[in-house]
Amino acid sequence: MLMKEVRKELIDYGKKLVDTNLTKGTGGNLSVFDRKNQTMAITPSGIDFYEIKEEDIVIMDIDGNVIEGDKTPSSEWYMHLIEYQKRDDIDAVIHAHTTYSTVLACLREELPASHYMVAVAGKNVRVADYATYGTKELAINSYEAMKDRKAVLLANHGILAGANDLLNAFNIIEEVEYCAKIYCITRSMGQPVILEDDEMEMMLDRFKEYGQKKKHE
Repeated sequence: MLMKEVRKELIDYGKKLVDTNLTKGTGGNLSVFDRKNQTMAITPSGIDFYEIKEEDIVIMDIDGNVIEGDKTPSSEWYMHLIEYQKRDDIDAVIHAHTTYSTVLACLREELPASHYMVAVAGKNVRVADYATYGTKELAINSYEAMKDRKAVLLANHGILAGANDLLNAFNIIEEVEYCAKIYCITRSMGQPVILEDDEMEMMLDRFKEYGQKKKHE
């Protein structure tokens, strides 16, 4: 079985998305890229995260061909794969239907630097142009809007985040959703004060070493 340990991790983080109210039901998908072997492990389409088994995880090559697994890969598989094809700083991608990030995505408004923790993703979080879910167009739109960033809002849809591993991709989803919640609440009371570019540049520099480090067994 290819990428056996990764399969367990994908299942664990899928459950964690549900447990922390960052997505519901089958809304969302996760993947990990093995850069050495040029293979991607991705969650299957339409199976509840608590029902996914290790053998349900689909393994694809860098060209998008299924090389192991009898389930249909997530309909958003190309939205994951394009990041691995075009970026060398991302080896794990998570897509989720978080509440407040999706509110902004439905307004088609970016998340500005209203809180310094936005810097886990970049100086801001842009909104990708709308395209139907599961299409190549959406994958391209999300890639373009996520350039020089670690997260992107998908218009009328949800959020996508990428990092060096699932631990940090999950952390980005969690932090961006928190910042989106604070921003939405602040907007309901008044006009948020946005941090200056110089401050966010400093935060980006400080955050180069930010994030969890996986323990090596």
